[in-house]
Amino acid sequence: MKDGAFTADRLLALYDRVAEAEDAIPRLRRFVLDLAVRGKLVEQDPSDEPAAELLKRIAKEKARLVKAGEIRKPKPFDPIDEPPFTVPGNWAWSRMREVTTDRGQMIPNARFTYIDVSAINKEVGVIEAPTVLDPAEAPSRARKIVRKGDVIYSCVRPYLLNVAVVEDEIEPAPIASTAFAIINGLGLILPRFIWIVLRSPFMVAAVEETQRGQAYPAINDADFAVLPFPLPPLAEQQRIVAKVDELMALCDRLEGARAGREAVRDRLTAATLARLTSPETDAETFPTHARFALQTIPTLTTRPDQIKTLRQTILNLAVRGKLVEQDPTDEPAAELLKRIGGEIAAYSKSERITQTLPASVEASEQQFDLPKGWSWTRLCGLFNVITDGDHQPPPKADDGIAFLTIGNVTTGKLDFAGCRTVPAAYFDALPRYRTPRKGDVLYTVVGATYGRPALVETDRSFCVQRHIAIMKPSASMNLRLLLYLLASPMVYDQATRGTTGTAQPTIALRPLRNFVIAVPPLAEQHRIVAKVDALMALCDQLEASLTATTTTRSRLLEALLHEALGGAPGDQAEAAA
Repeated sequence: MKDGAFTADRLLALYDRVAEAEDAIPRLRRFVLDLAVRGKLVEQDPSDEPAAELLKRIAKEKARLVKAGEIRKPKPFDPIDEPPFTVPGNWAWSRMREVTTDRGQMIPNARFTYIDVSAINKEVGVIEAPTVLDPAEAPSRARKIVRKGDVIYSCVRPYLLNVAVVEDEIEPAPIASTAFAIINGLGLILPRFIWIVLRSPFMVAAVEETQRGQAYPAINDADFAVLPFPLPPLAEQQRIVAKVDELMALCDRLEGARAGREAVRDRLTAATLARLTSPETDAETFPTHARFALQTIPTLTTRPDQIKTLRQTILNLAVRGKLVEQDPTDEPAAELLKRIGGEIAAYSKSERITQTLPASVEASEQQFDLPKGWSWTRLCGLFNVITDGDHQPPPKADDGIAFLTIGNVTTGKLDFAGCRTVPAAYFDALPRYRTPRKGDVLYTVVGATYGRPALVETDRSFCVQRHIAIMKPSASMNLRLLLYLLASPMVYDQATRGTTGTAQPTIALRPLRNFVIAVPPLAEQHRIVAKVDALMALCDQLEASLTATTTTRSRLLEALLHEALGGAPGDQAEAAA
């Protein structure tokens, strides 16, 4: 630091300015570790034994262990010609295995405590849940000898930062997986300081540059051995560890306070939205609750998931008839449904398909009291046909007609990028009612992304897999209202209840066609759509504002961390990463 040690007051001052930044606390934690390994967290004491002398003592201890037959004679290491950054004058740069050793390997021959990655609490940096095994149960990877005071570091997928200090004696004697590097500081490097170095941003970056492999990247023993290690005097290590523990405890408290604030916001938002859909909210009290919600929710919203909840509430109100006023002069929905029934019959005749009339909706299926002029029906009572793609695997063609799968429609928009193609002859042989046309609605019915509608807005010819339902709307219905219905909680909840299978949830066509729907008069449909469009535009604005605010907070945090580091070249990126 420019003027002494980094204090808790400075951390609090930083946090107060960026408290609402989404990743403020994790980045502050990394910042503390970054300061620690750079010699900027605590003041240096000129009376401390310099690290150069500590290196001599480490070399002497290693020589003693070699003579005693406890470790192999270490290979000499090349000096670090270009240190990653400048450290204080009484520090020294070294290599990981220049200042530490491992303890070798053995095959378990007695009951032992097995330490694998699942036994690590990486947030706290301790071994939390090891397994006790008999030699006959030992995995082939159970080889690394571990003792109290060692640090264990997972060399497989090291970006997960599975690092822990063996703080206590473990009985029976522990053996770790060969996925770990065992790091013994020889009593001259504090285990907690080693933990700090291994989790610091600079070391994370150094390992990422060295690791190999794609699916399971790992750093091998040879590359791990030569990692650069910033070594402070032993006395300063003790001060650094104490300061890191103090500041991390403060971060824990800040994190808890933030979680408490978020929980309060969530409860207030949920209560505000619940009033709007409560059966006790009548036509007289609803406008008051709605005004309160629209005024309050923007100030409570700090996360994208909260805006998603608001959107769902708007749709829920729309499909329940609580979003706009009813007009007694509107033609009742019952008359509209008669016309749609005639349209469906004519379509079935022209396409030569047999369809059953929608069954009446029983009182037990009706989720709420309908507004005046509304009617209950089934989903199949609003579409000329509800079908799906061909059930046979389609032939492939290098240049043909687009064939869309669920991945091409889950965003709510059709995405033809990278889609398969089928021969034109195959497409032409499909019945017209089983090929989507402009103005149709697609609806996902299989997998984790079931229940998502997408409007066909293109004249391009294409077909779909059987995991996508094809819905051809009645011309008498407001198309955008149908989309809002399909995206609403009322329909999605029925989809969830109607799925079969666990690994691959599936909505069969028959239950899909029989979803229960509340239908407003056509004139009210138009008013509902206009209102929903306006409110969704407000949600879009709120979302854009939240994104802009998040970006601003992130940039402020980055600038403040840069400033706190003294603006040294190269510091900003590492501190803010």
